[in-house]
Amino acid sequence: MGTTAPSGFDTETFRRALEGGTVADLVSLYADDARVRIVDRNTQPSHPRVLHGRDEIAEMLDDIYSRDMTHKLEGCVVQGDRAAYSESCAYPDGARVLAESMMSLRDGKIVDQTLIQAWDE
Repeated sequence: MGTTAPSGFDTETFRRALEGGTVADLVSLYADDARVRIVDRNTQPSHPRVLHGRDEIAEMLDDIYSRDMTHKLEGCVVQGDRAAYSESCAYPDGARVLAESMMSLRDGKIVDQTLIQAWDE
């Protein structure tokens, strides 16, 4: 999984940041002007949650990584300036979350991400 595409995006660095690094490690992979769109049962496709810039993305990641849960990168594919990945998460009580993302890359950084997630209720 540790391939580097011509975009300069390193999947092994991404895996380490997502699975066990700090929020700062993960945020550092986003461009300053990055945008993240989130689609789930609360923010459906016609009205996704949209985050602009590293600060808003960091706030979301701070919230997620403050929870008692594990994160696992199930797979990541990089082709040129595009990447896609699957992430699974688990809470200690057994509840699970599955997320799929498509990303656009520039100079090794994430500039645009669409995240679709579902979780046990």
